[in-house]
Amino acid sequence: MVKIAMLGAGFIGDFYTSGIHGLRSRDRVHVIYSRDESRGKAFARKHGIPKWTTSMKEAVNDPEVDAVVIGLPNNLHLEAVKLAAQAGKAVLCTKPLGRNAGEAYKMLEMVEKAGIFHGYLEDLVYTPKTLKAVESVRAGTLGMVTWVRSRETHPGPHSDWFWTKEISGGGVLLDMGCHCIEIGRNYIGKDIRPVEVISVADTLVKPIEAEDNALGWVRYENGAIGQFEVSWIFRGGMDLRDEVMGTEGTIWINNFLRTGFDMFTAGGKGGYVAEKAEVEKGWIFPVGDEVHELGYYNMFTDMFGSLEKRSEPMETFYDGYVVNEIMDACYRSARSKKWEKVKLSDWRGKEKAEPIAEVREYDKDHLFVKEERMPDNSRKIIIKNKKTGKISQVIKKE
Repeated sequence: MVKIAMLGAGFIGDFYTSGIHGLRSRDRVHVIYSRDESRGKAFARKHGIPKWTTSMKEAVNDPEVDAVVIGLPNNLHLEAVKLAAQAGKAVLCTKPLGRNAGEAYKMLEMVEKAGIFHGYLEDLVYTPKTLKAVESVRAGTLGMVTWVRSRETHPGPHSDWFWTKEISGGGVLLDMGCHCIEIGRNYIGKDIRPVEVISVADTLVKPIEAEDNALGWVRYENGAIGQFEVSWIFRGGMDLRDEVMGTEGTIWINNFLRTGFDMFTAGGKGGYVAEKAEVEKGWIFPVGDEVHELGYYNMFTDMFGSLEKRSEPMETFYDGYVVNEIMDACYRSARSKKWEKVKLSDWRGKEKAEPIAEVREYDKDHLFVKEERMPDNSRKIIIKNKKTGKISQVIKKE
């Protein structure tokens, strides 16, 4: 049994606690820290937590606490990690790890110097569909991954601090681009170095300093591309979709917008439908088990299971640092309107990744390009001459 200090009694703290306590879990939140006393007390009552406090230091240093879970605004992550490192407690931090790569790297150094367990709480790589898809990709089902497109859009975050750049560190690119970038890394290979990015980030609708819409492309050393599309101005709920393209196959995933649970109401009792849902009447799309579908059960199973086995979880602070470096490069690109290098000061993957290539011979003189079944049931095969480079075609009647 792992006893946890939950830092943060807001929306994400609620999801995290539900994920930890769900399915009759033996791991328990032992103390809740909230900056607001009444909110902390209410949170403790709701989740059956024996202790609450308005002192972050007191929560972290509670003698019964084994692990610290950080569900706080971005500007408080560094302080919380520092306290956990000083106390020698295992620490799990929500995304993004830092407001920028400099902060993220400081946190990585802190936990590694202290020799404590650390996990990066990137829930969207733990959704059931994503885990299954990643398993298929690693088994070679898609051949070599060439392009990953990940999209997260909704009408905007739920708390005021997200909209305040000094606290959050950025807008939608930082808030949700981190999800999409890490999803892409998991499919392409986290040992493949991200080398450069090009990005567009702009404030189109909201009266804020940070960007409310962003698009980006991350080029990896082997030639693969990770594409992200994020927005705080999308109407219609939360849209979580991923596409993975490889030399031998394709995967499409819709994690949230169309849940397979459709309900029509002409005006019954209103109430919570699903995260970022915009309507309570008409056709609505509830989620059967939001905590499960968004990956929280799998994520905490991995985190606390790894803690007990003294092994490394699927997502660590190092992953959070790499994502922060990629996002820093995206912000530079949005300003320069050019491709920008990803400036990793600490790279732990392959020194040199082989470029994507899947050349196949047709015969001793030709390389295979493509084969297609035609309307008359013949097969058309496109080939390339090895010596001359000439492209030609062969028609085979059957």
